[in-house]
Amino acid sequence: MPTMGHIKQLLLGDEALALGAINAGLSGVYAYPGTPSTEITEYIQSNAVARSRGIHSHWSSNEKTAMEEALGMSFCGKRAMVCMKHVGMNVCADPFVNSAMTGTNGGLIVVAADDPSMHSSQNEQDSRFYAEFAFIPTFEPSNQQEAYDMAAAAFELSERRQMPVMMRMVTRLCHSRAVVAGDDTPAPERALSYPEHTRQWVLMPGNSKVRYKEVLRIWDELRRESEASPYNKYIDAPDHSMGIIASGIAYNYLMENFPDGCPFPVLKITQYPLPHSLIQRMARECKSILVVEEGQPFIEERLRGIIDHGTPVKGRLSGELPRTGELSPDAVRAAVGLPALDCATASEIVAPRPPALCQGCGHRDVYHALNDVLAQYPSPKVFGDIGCYTLGWLAPFNAIDSVVDMGASITMAKGAADAGQHPSVAVIGDSTFTHSGMTGLLDAINENSPITVIISDNLTTGMTGGQDSQGTGKLEDICRGLGAAPEHVRTIDSLPRNHDDMMRMFKEEIDYPGLSVIVSRRECIQTARRHAAAKK
Repeated sequence: MPTMGHIKQLLLGDEALALGAINAGLSGVYAYPGTPSTEITEYIQSNAVARSRGIHSHWSSNEKTAMEEALGMSFCGKRAMVCMKHVGMNVCADPFVNSAMTGTNGGLIVVAADDPSMHSSQNEQDSRFYAEFAFIPTFEPSNQQEAYDMAAAAFELSERRQMPVMMRMVTRLCHSRAVVAGDDTPAPERALSYPEHTRQWVLMPGNSKVRYKEVLRIWDELRRESEASPYNKYIDAPDHSMGIIASGIAYNYLMENFPDGCPFPVLKITQYPLPHSLIQRMARECKSILVVEEGQPFIEERLRGIIDHGTPVKGRLSGELPRTGELSPDAVRAAVGLPALDCATASEIVAPRPPALCQGCGHRDVYHALNDVLAQYPSPKVFGDIGCYTLGWLAPFNAIDSVVDMGASITMAKGAADAGQHPSVAVIGDSTFTHSGMTGLLDAINENSPITVIISDNLTTGMTGGQDSQGTGKLEDICRGLGAAPEHVRTIDSLPRNHDDMMRMFKEEIDYPGLSVIVSRRECIQTARRHAAAKK
């Protein structure tokens, strides 16, 4: 037998978590690409061990299907992981919350990659609220090494408690690199196996009423486990004028400011539920508590229900730390009362540069033609969606009136048409259409709503780096299969030379008093370049 050793590698936080899962005996990863979570699945897809083992790593249609697929693999006794960005938790909320009620068999990790400061997202929501709401335990690594180590720990906890485990990541951890020591001999995958009793897997009310009491009992036991977890530790210090609770990556920021050790007691929290007794100890021993956490004031708000000593609690809610945006070592430095470090100020001659559609992008030609057509109508409305083409809201196009969430363009356009709006146009990408646009289209088809749906097909999931799109080569068939009138499912190449033809087609379908779909197709310029380079 080979001796277990360690190999040091320079890895992103996403890659460290992915490698930890592979080395812990992963059998399948299910995901929909979304920044900052995408690199987890991409690393597994390219990893030699994962490829040799045939670990499942195909992209799912959306986060809900990914969660359900991972749960199905877990039911069969194998270790599975599902990955998404924070807003993906909204999409998979139904199976995620109910997975606590069914429980698991093989280990199941649900990775939620939060995006404080909204680098590429609609909001700053904090996934810890979902985990607590569902009574699901959570790990929140503070660095890349912990992301690696916690993968195995999360699988073990999941199997011991027969519950899914959330792994909460944040952008700065996902997309920064550090040296990680990993095992050189991956653990074997689990064999197919099934528990003797699976009654709870059927969520009929009679079963769920029994299971809910068990979930609450397990939650109390998980709280006691968190008290003794090696990932939650109380570090005492002489100055009790203030105690500091630091979670996840915020612990790193705190310790960067105290390279020789923090003079205040520190409670490091990276495993949830919250360790009540450790928090109460800090409240007894310290005159005030500063909570340093990335994201929303999740811990800070809960302290007021845990502490009954009247100890002042400070943090994001009280103004010591910024209420919005990412934390930083400098923000933490100010909160603990240290003087600001000397640093260069931002240059005043560097102008802000908002993102823009690539030169040669087919979305550009769609918006040029659409704007020229809609100029002929007194009050047109265009409902956009999530993807590269969202940039059509910016100059020079200014072509979109609303963007809310994945797939909403079609349903918003339908609702506007129901209110009497005309023209009512939806612009959606190919990957977003198969993610969550198809059901909305079915609503519009069933009522023959007078809207025009433009599927701007670039043959890939462009916004997140060119992953496979589930609808490639099938979009027209899908629309006709859902019941769209074949004569009003039309296709055109979105090329500059076809500008007049696009305008003509757009106008004909806008003037048609019913549901129409136009697939405007042109391969993403970035993906096309990679494909061309690969052929050389």
